[in-house]
Amino acid sequence: MRFRSFAAEQGGNVAVLFALALPLVIGGGALGVETTLWYAKRTEMQAAADAAAFAAAIEDRSGSTEEEVVAVAKLTAEDNGFNATRGSIEVLPQDIAGGGQVEVILRAEAPRLFSAFFLKENVKFSTRAVATFNSAADACILALDPTAGSAARFSGSSQLTLDGCSVMANSVAADAVNVQGAAKLKADCVISAGGVTATAGLTLSKCEAPTTRAPPVADPFKALPAPSPTGGCRSVPANGSLSPGRYCSGMTLKGEITLQPGVYYVAGDLTVNATASVTGSGVTIYITDGGHVKMNGSAHIDLTAPTSGIYSGVLFFGDRSNIGGTNKFLGDAGSRMTGAIYFASQEVDYQGNFSGVNGCLQVVARTIQWTGNTTVAADCSAQGMTAIPLPNLVRLTA
Repeated sequence: MRFRSFAAEQGGNVAVLFALALPLVIGGGALGVETTLWYAKRTEMQAAADAAAFAAAIEDRSGSTEEEVVAVAKLTAEDNGFNATRGSIEVLPQDIAGGGQVEVILRAEAPRLFSAFFLKENVKFSTRAVATFNSAADACILALDPTAGSAARFSGSSQLTLDGCSVMANSVAADAVNVQGAAKLKADCVISAGGVTATAGLTLSKCEAPTTRAPPVADPFKALPAPSPTGGCRSVPANGSLSPGRYCSGMTLKGEITLQPGVYYVAGDLTVNATASVTGSGVTIYITDGGHVKMNGSAHIDLTAPTSGIYSGVLFFGDRSNIGGTNKFLGDAGSRMTGAIYFASQEVDYQGNFSGVNGCLQVVARTIQWTGNTTVAADCSAQGMTAIPLPNLVRLTA
């Protein structure tokens, strides 16, 4: 009898405790649902802020006015679910070194549900996004290899100044662009699909820091057709004038040689000996049949690419099927090479202390090693050269 009475009393206590705890359980569940709604609201606002900042930065990069940039940001935020009538949008465009940035801040309020029993004011939300962009317009040096370490390497005691242009490497390696030793490189920007390793010798005039993990750049000469061999095999005199055409056993230049305007189809190595003085304008030299360029440092070179026609601005063109090996470009201090040096599947080792007329020189190669001291410029349309555009990157940074 006493046991039954005790059990009944215990059951009553449990019922009472459950009744007392039930509102807390329900309230806790309701508060959990409410905080989940708050999280979803803030996540939605952050996505809208990110989209607005990114779109506004693209608009700013295109040169639009501040009013147009702000309008694009607001429209994009609303298109991504932000209700501007129940909140506010703050858009802050700003110029920075090498480009600009747009900051977008979204603010909104929402009425409380269960938590209104404890707090009366609305829940306040605030999200922020910042998108930046660079303005690196053109490249003078472009390394195409997608994976090579030190795809664009500047070493030794070289001092290279790129006036109005940049360095780009398509490699995803951590050291895709490598400025090492006592080398000094001055450029608008350095951009890499991978990483950049550099000593204090790297100086950038338009970008605050190297741009890494950028999208690769297409080969600017990819659509350029290879020349076709025409006519019989020509020979190379010790001195005198050479005519464009087919050179079946390579080309070794020893004395004072003048290249007449046109395309030189060289099957084999192009060798320039120490005693040579090689001049020519309107010239494109195509290297095929596994050949390479080999120039001696004491030779005198003064060559200029055509300023019109299919090979306008192209001075050296390596056969894309010639895979591997190095092309060495040297010459005395008075030498000049005006135009593009293009070897998509081979390395260019540039050791010359010279560039082209008014600094007009481009190097596009699988990999590039640079030890020469010179200045290279970007505005070379007068020399028949086409600028190599780089992506004006827009990135979310906050």
